Amino acid sequence: MADFKQQKFNSIKFAKAYHYNGHDLGAFCGREGTTFRLWAPTARAVELRLYQKGHGCEACFRTPMVRGSKGVWHWETSENLDGVYYDFLVAAEGIPRETADPYAKACGINGQRSMVIDLSRTNPQGWENDAPPRRQPEDIIYEVHVKEFSWAESGGFPPEVRGKYKAFCYADTTLQNDGLHPTGIAWLKQLGVTHVQLMPVFDFGSVDEGNPESSFNWGYDPVNYNVPEGSYSTDPAHGEVRIRELKELVQSLHQNGFRVIMDVVYNHTYRRDSWLERTVPGYYYRQYSDGTISDGSGCGNDIASERSMCAQYIIDSVLYWAEEYHMDGFRFDLMGLLDTRLMETIRKELDARWGRGEKLMFGEPWSAGESAMARRFVPADKKHLAEMDTEIGAFCDGIRDTVKGSVMEHTSRGFVNKGRRKESDILHSVTGWCGKYRKFSAAAPSQIINYLSCHDDMTLWDNLVFTMDSQKQYDRFAPDILRANRLAAAVCFTCQGRLFLLSGEEFARTKLGCPNSYQSPISLNRLDWERAWKNHELAEYYRGLFALRKMLPSLCDKSESARERVLQSQILRPGCIQVLLDNTGGSWKQILIVYNASRKLQPLSLDGEWSLLADGENSFLWQKEHLVTQLEAAPVSAVILGKK
Repeated sequence: MADFKQQKFNSIKFAKAYHYNGHDLGAFCGREGTTFRLWAPTARAVELRLYQKGHGCEACFRTPMVRGSKGVWHWETSENLDGVYYDFLVAAEGIPRETADPYAKACGINGQRSMVIDLSRTNPQGWENDAPPRRQPEDIIYEVHVKEFSWAESGGFPPEVRGKYKAFCYADTTLQNDGLHPTGIAWLKQLGVTHVQLMPVFDFGSVDEGNPESSFNWGYDPVNYNVPEGSYSTDPAHGEVRIRELKELVQSLHQNGFRVIMDVVYNHTYRRDSWLERTVPGYYYRQYSDGTISDGSGCGNDIASERSMCAQYIIDSVLYWAEEYHMDGFRFDLMGLLDTRLMETIRKELDARWGRGEKLMFGEPWSAGESAMARRFVPADKKHLAEMDTEIGAFCDGIRDTVKGSVMEHTSRGFVNKGRRKESDILHSVTGWCGKYRKFSAAAPSQIINYLSCHDDMTLWDNLVFTMDSQKQYDRFAPDILRANRLAAAVCFTCQGRLFLLSGEEFARTKLGCPNSYQSPISLNRLDWERAWKNHELAEYYRGLFALRKMLPSLCDKSESARERVLQSQILRPGCIQVLLDNTGGSWKQILIVYNASRKLQPLSLDGEWSLLADGENSFLWQKEHLVTQLEAAPVSAVILGKK
């Protein structure tokens, strides 16, 4: 029976019979009244129920809905029901199931009841003029969790907005309100990042919105895909508040010079018993022929992205966030569980509306395990990355693991921490792995997201401490580990591709060695702004690298021919690599980079006079002329030189 159902849902015949091309599913209200539409082709009956509150009261009105073409049920009234809550009773397979609206744009507390909303009344003042800042020469992406960002008292945020969307509306916070040491948005402006990537801000199920301080979670647990999470709002019980406050967050970041990327999780839901499942049982999830639930996500279920209405749901959701919330890009969780046809379609739709590559789009090109994707579809994973649109990017574990060691083995070491990594992998990283390589293969640097750490696994600092300090002193800024950190950053941020870092990586963020802090206390996960200023010199090194990077067309080039800018690359000795770049279009015609991970000085053979732009201690040397004709690369350091 389960196999028959899956075959039916996977069939072209079912898609032709029930695929609905309209973009009006959900609840819409206005002067002419309110309409409700729900796609439920397998249902025998659907009842609409209206409520005065988002939770804790009986329905004040119930009515059967009318079945229309393509399996769409509808009901309408001349009354404007803005602010009214609702859900459905869907009778399918002989079982009546209560469900919220999968297409809802607003909801009550904990997302258990949908809400009719006039979105125009949720717009902040000036929203119609909101626009992202101009793209800079390089995209530098900074990953942030809403609650972690402003939770620490040391950040100087008003108590009532700590851990909330509203905290991003304060652009001039300082350490302990001292008026001298920037934190929050002011810190990010000083650092020089260009994009703020928000960890999941759609409605997720792992935190009780009625008591948000009782628990912590990263939020990779989707409940309502098109509704903001309520625990980050100042009033989760009123559905319009979370919408307005997330828009205010985006508006504030735009006004302060940042583009905003949304972390989206379309590969699984919080529970298999979701609104999608209750509406059309079995359709939105993959199963094997024996009835076994597919679990390539490691979260108990996999979304069947290859089915036409599931794909349409995801496409419409992405476009909705881009249109209604002005999101500037999307990071896809476990993109390897989605199919290439879907990803290509999303790319085309974004380009058609906002221009080629204007909205960034990238993801994790892997899954957590095997998935029962329909055979005629291709997963959007590492293996197929180079075959996809060059404006569909992916996190590059090739550079991550080469530089510091594999995240799968915490004792593993890489290039900067006395590992036995092949120097050739560093050379592949310089060109953004553009070529046919076993570990990673891209068609152009535009597909590569260079990074050393993200929310998953250990922070970069913790990984270096774990592999270099036998006593595991995460709170001690050991000189040898700081050198390794600076070298790691220099390698990562001088490779072709886009740049990405975990919030706080620039000041040696620590989670005391915890490799997976997704539900650890906020006291472990919060950004420590005191630590930021204690280790300000490391942050300054990152800041200088970012500023220099934006002046180097040889590294910022995202074209398929970018690798031709690498004029020469060679291994000078074990652990020491030299790269010569054509920097036409920049202040220096050529760039010479040396990565010395060895514990010995490395004499450099220079052809004529060069400007010293950065070394292992100072990434701001380019601000003044430092001409050299001979130089030695210090142990565990990078050297960057330019020639006019």
